[in-house]
Amino acid sequence: MQNNILIQSDNLTGLNYLLNNGFKGKIDLVYIDPPYATGGNFTVTNGRATTISNSKKGQIAYTDTLTGDNFIKFLRKRLILIKELMSEYASIYLHIDYKIGHYVKVMMDDVFGKDNFKNDITRIKCNPKNFDRIGYGNIKDLILFYTKTQKPIWNEPRKKYSEKDLETLFTKKDKAGRRYAISPIHAPGEIEKGNSNKPFKGILPPAGRHWLTDVETLEQWDNEGLIEWSSKGNPRKIIYADEKEGMRVQDIWEYKDPQYPDYPTEKNAQMLDLIIKTSSNEKSIVLDCFCGSGTTLQSAQINNRYWIGIDQSELAIQITKQKIEKNRNDIYSQKSEYVFLIM
Repeated sequence: MQNNILIQSDNLTGLNYLLNNGFKGKIDLVYIDPPYATGGNFTVTNGRATTISNSKKGQIAYTDTLTGDNFIKFLRKRLILIKELMSEYASIYLHIDYKIGHYVKVMMDDVFGKDNFKNDITRIKCNPKNFDRIGYGNIKDLILFYTKTQKPIWNEPRKKYSEKDLETLFTKKDKAGRRYAISPIHAPGEIEKGNSNKPFKGILPPAGRHWLTDVETLEQWDNEGLIEWSSKGNPRKIIYADEKEGMRVQDIWEYKDPQYPDYPTEKNAQMLDLIIKTSSNEKSIVLDCFCGSGTTLQSAQINNRYWIGIDQSELAIQITKQKIEKNRNDIYSQKSEYVFLIM
């Protein structure tokens, strides 16, 4: 049985250990939230983390003094090793600040290939601020999403419709009061062969288009009352709101950071749940080699994945252990057994 692993070390050392101990090509998902090249330090004072760099008080949680080319080179070395650890079905989500993120993307294009870039996700991280400075207020950071190949694990994420969504997207109601929308039953492109270019109820698809499906299926939909005919005799497919799983998740996420974090730059647990459920399966191995307070590891555990966490900060390891122990004592969670290594 695979063990969960928590490693206290520089992550270059930890990643090389994994490569030399049977984990090459075994990791299905990587989420990392590395330093943001701010040029300062992040601290914790009396159990409360600072949310800005270069604080003069408290215990240093981690140092973020690498900037510019040195930071990119630092990150590149680790991403090359991470890629070796990733399976053929793996994805990587790299969470980064907008000031350095575009340089990171150019480097990741080189490491993972431009064709494996999937999204630049905008993450709304906080409420609007009223700082007095030249420039617009910053309430976002970004997540760069890449896959190792063109066949990654992908469990389509859906967001539940709000009442406003239902009113906006499903504007019609049937006699029973069920909300629905209508959609064309044709698509772009002419098809010469097959059964999707034949007449339906004596009607051909519009010029340059074809039916979405074969005529037999269109007949079945019509018999089941799932086709609405306009006053001009144009057919539309009826789509009921209560039969839809929800909206497809888009590339702007609102997952605000904890107001009182245990560790600097601690991330939203629900955001990690979304990433883990979408880009890994149960029993997949999830890696976070900048694991900080252990939120990624906790989310992996709750969602029945194996996890590997690496961090060189003694404080990060201490807080991670506390979070895992909390998981262990929660009767509703999977038991968080793990191996702890110091290197």
